[in-house]
Amino acid sequence: MKKAISYTYQTDFKLTNESTFSLWLERCAKAYGVKSLTLAFAYMSDNQLLELNTKYLNHDTYTDIITFDDSVGLDVSANIAISIDRIKANAREYNQNVDNELLRVMCHGLLHCLGFEDKTEDGKNAMRLAEDRCIQLFHVEHNREQHV
Repeated sequence: MKKAISYTYQTDFKLTNESTFSLWLERCAKAYGVKSLTLAFAYMSDNQLLELNTKYLNHDTYTDIITFDDSVGLDVSANIAISIDRIKANAREYNQNVDNELLRVMCHGLLHCLGFEDKTEDGKNAMRLAEDRCIQLFHVEHNREQHV
């Protein structure tokens, strides 16, 4: 599979091992039959992501992720913006581990590129199952490290 995964940081946050996450995302993509994978992740603050949400989607709300999807079929290409502030807040709100919440949001962006939606209850349930499958792939393949 042709692949290119990059990471940029506009906040103090930094992944401890980018290659670990890249390998995991590749495995997730392969599990869904992806032919090529080009992802660019940008980690931001709540306010930075709010600016994008307002400017590009006309949503004046905080969000944990925005996926700018340029995929064509199983050739996945996207720019994915993630709010680290929202990841931490959601982990507290939903009584989750911050690392797992980060994994959930990262694969959530990939899954949107594969056609998963979360606007209906059925869509949310299918998305959650797919996220859980991807998170399980991470934990099977990698030792649990603290990443946030």
